[in-house]
Amino acid sequence: MKKRLPWGIKLGELLSLMFLYFFFAFLYCSTLWLNRAGYKNPDDPLFSIQNFISNGGTQYFLFFLFTVPIWWLVFKRFAHLSILSKLSINLVMLPVFVVGTQQAYYYLSELWGYGHLIGTGRVWDLYIPTLFYLIQFGFFHAYEYFKENQRKLLLEGELRQVALKSELSAIKAQLNPHFLYNVFNTINASVPPEQEQTREMIGQLSDLFRYQLRATQTELVPLEDELAFVRKYLDLEKARFEERLKIIIDVAPALLKEQVPPMLLQPLVENSVKHGLSSLIEGGTITIRIKKIEDKLRFEISDTGIGVTDKKAIFNKGIGLTNTKLRLQKMYQAHLEVSDNDPKGLKIAFSI
Repeated sequence: MKKRLPWGIKLGELLSLMFLYFFFAFLYCSTLWLNRAGYKNPDDPLFSIQNFISNGGTQYFLFFLFTVPIWWLVFKRFAHLSILSKLSINLVMLPVFVVGTQQAYYYLSELWGYGHLIGTGRVWDLYIPTLFYLIQFGFFHAYEYFKENQRKLLLEGELRQVALKSELSAIKAQLNPHFLYNVFNTINASVPPEQEQTREMIGQLSDLFRYQLRATQTELVPLEDELAFVRKYLDLEKARFEERLKIIIDVAPALLKEQVPPMLLQPLVENSVKHGLSSLIEGGTITIRIKKIEDKLRFEISDTGIGVTDKKAIFNKGIGLTNTKLRLQKMYQAHLEVSDNDPKGLKIAFSI
């Protein structure tokens, strides 16, 4: 029932909608039959059970056919819009639904030889669909509000767990950070002068730990600090991959003072290295592009690795991507966009 159809609607939702229309069609036919003003001539086809079922079934089936695309438009295609914008779309589509179902119903009734209202009585075939449209989309909005509220409750629960883990990690990191730095300095001093590359790597590793500790104590840092941290991380990886790892960082200098959450890019870059490039003999390229679109920073982290078939599964491979996803949702109501890179590999993008 949770399986999604190609247009994004869940199968269970569609079946529930079909059942709703079947139920209302049954009530419609039953009401007409029980309130036929005592007319009980079984030989008159106009008042036969078959005619009630044919008319009622046809009309409500048309309601269903017209409802599904409007439902998709409001709650799937434009799901990101505000409630006021969605209600505006509903009002615009109201005459399409009412007039469209009426005219289609009249056409089919005349084509198949069924009866329908004529003259001033036609107003009922405008009033009833209007009332039905308003009631059903009122239920749909309430249902979407309920689902969104459930998602927020689930997200808050996950964020509380992440926050607790982060607090524990911060406590562990702060137990005696100076001892850790002193150890790095001691090791660095013991390395012979001719091993300059090794000394630099130890220094870079010390800087990484220092930045991670800083990340537990502040919410925002300049973008240039975050990029410097990522560069140090990639330099250490490059020492392992050598020429197999190529790095491209495309950021306008005017953006370097922008404030961003610390440790935002490193988990995404690490995912590219670990799951995208590490298994390739020839290695590949990691590209970080940051630009400003209107008033938001647009981040794109791409690699030329093996790519991912199941895009949702990458969030099950570790806590780094999951934590980044939750932080973006909580701080900016933003989402990680996962897509295929051109010509190969994976691209992860988001805007804040």
